[in-house]
Amino acid sequence: MREDFLHYLWKHKKFQLSALKTTNAEDVLVSSVGQHNQNSGPDFFNAQLKIGEQLWAGNVEIHVKSSDWYLHNHEQDPAYDNVVLHVVWEHDTDVFRRDNTPIPTLELKEFTSSITLENYNNLFSKQGKWINCEADFASVSDFDLNHWLERLYFERLERKSKVIQDLLEATKNDWEAVLFCMLAKNFGLKVNGEAFFSMAQSVDYSVVRKSQSNQHSLEALFFGQAGLLEHDIQQRYYQDLVKEYQFLKQKFQVTNHSVVPVQYFRLRPPNFPTIRLSQLASLYVQHKTLFSKIIEGNNLEDYYNVFKVSTSEFWKTHYTFEKVSKSSVKMLTKSFVDLLLINTILPIKFCYARQQGKDADEEVLQIASAMASEKNSIVDAFNTLKPISKSAFQSQALLQLKNDYCDKNKCLQCSIGNKLIVKNV
Repeated sequence: MREDFLHYLWKHKKFQLSALKTTNAEDVLVSSVGQHNQNSGPDFFNAQLKIGEQLWAGNVEIHVKSSDWYLHNHEQDPAYDNVVLHVVWEHDTDVFRRDNTPIPTLELKEFTSSITLENYNNLFSKQGKWINCEADFASVSDFDLNHWLERLYFERLERKSKVIQDLLEATKNDWEAVLFCMLAKNFGLKVNGEAFFSMAQSVDYSVVRKSQSNQHSLEALFFGQAGLLEHDIQQRYYQDLVKEYQFLKQKFQVTNHSVVPVQYFRLRPPNFPTIRLSQLASLYVQHKTLFSKIIEGNNLEDYYNVFKVSTSEFWKTHYTFEKVSKSSVKMLTKSFVDLLLINTILPIKFCYARQQGKDADEEVLQIASAMASEKNSIVDAFNTLKPISKSAFQSQALLQLKNDYCDKNKCLQCSIGNKLIVKNV
């Protein structure tokens, strides 16, 4: 038996509410279970109860065994003087406050359905499961599942907003600078995300703003700060970039000492840092007020048009500085733009609306719902259990479900786990 299961039973009243009695045979009427306390102190604050003929407004403490009260030294802690009911699974000793007055005890196992207990035990019986509920996941209705996935999607947006809030503080509320840092990080994908992010943070955004009228200058700035102009390459375009970077470096007093080195290892050529940085430069040359366009966009097509950019001319025939390749226009692909939308644009749109006191939740959800589902091992595994992920909104929510609930055994905080625990009761 786990204490968090008892918290769940009490919080959601998943026990027999009629004919409740304490271990001393006093009737118990629960008007309010109280407010769940996630910090130190009693587990539930301000519960409203009737025990015997006495009305109580006070705190509730929950333990697996009554003796846990003494194991945790609550008898010495004044924070527990206002506990009016001790809720336990097994009553093995009487409990007293510091003034030696007895605390009424409710033994939950006497009032909990055997089916609820069996469902709980089945859910947490680990036998090489990918997730605890994999045998029953398909039985959850689409309505219940989608309602929960919507909540999970916004939980994931809230988590991503933390990074944005930190950047806002660092840039003194410069949303253009925040967008640049977030876009740079996601242009780098997993391999070069941190390298591109450190490159973006190494330059005050005002320098980008002053350089974005010229593709060559902006590429020189990005390549130079990323450490890509530090080799002895006798190639005209490369030498021109070096010369321009030295000029910008002196003019704006920039340094790249803290920038994480970029990597080429295990990257497909279209994802080489050279290509992605040139595309990022093109984006900022093409859109002088990019943040405004991001906020004003209200459908998927608007964003696909904003990100319809390619590299500069040199990179049409190159992936690296020295080797010539077959000529091709290296546009941002739809799948790459989708990643930018998922990881940068929609979180920023969501966060900006919240800061402005507005609600963009429905608009953000509609855009995410219009995008194709991501394809990865987690989404594929969920779809094997039940074909549920048809859009980016659902695939993002499933990632949140797996990483923040399933992997942490937080089934009791999960709507799916809640449904399964009371199944057939």
